[in-house]
Amino acid sequence: MVVVACGGSDSGASTSPSSDAGDRVFAGGVAPPTEILENPFDSDTDAVVVGEGLFAAMNCGECHGGGGVGFVGPSLVDGRWRYGGDDGELYQSIYAGRSRGMPAYGGILADAAIWSIVTYIRAQPIPESVPTESWR
Repeated sequence: MVVVACGGSDSGASTSPSSDAGDRVFAGGVAPPTEILENPFDSDTDAVVVGEGLFAAMNCGECHGGGGVGFVGPSLVDGRWRYGGDDGELYQSIYAGRSRGMPAYGGILADAAIWSIVTYIRAQPIPESVPTESWR
């Protein structure tokens, strides 16, 4: 079984889906796509169910908490993103990883699986009280 994690970290700058791969080493040796990415499963309820299963099975909640509300890793539902929060940017975060703990899973996890996780994250309601809304 393949393990996946999702999210972002590091600086407040947004990185577009078409960012330069630089000197990164990619999982499976496959570089990320460089074109603008559009979610083929946008609002697809079946993809949400698949994504939920992948999110649980691949231990995303171990860092991002159940439902992606945040734990050790950042919240995925509070609307605040370090690398941009559109679907293509979320895909890139899962595919290429991010510094400070977000592993890269592109080349290991199928594109459809990554898009299903993105669709699941997008389907999550914003909680009334988000654990990351205040440092106090």
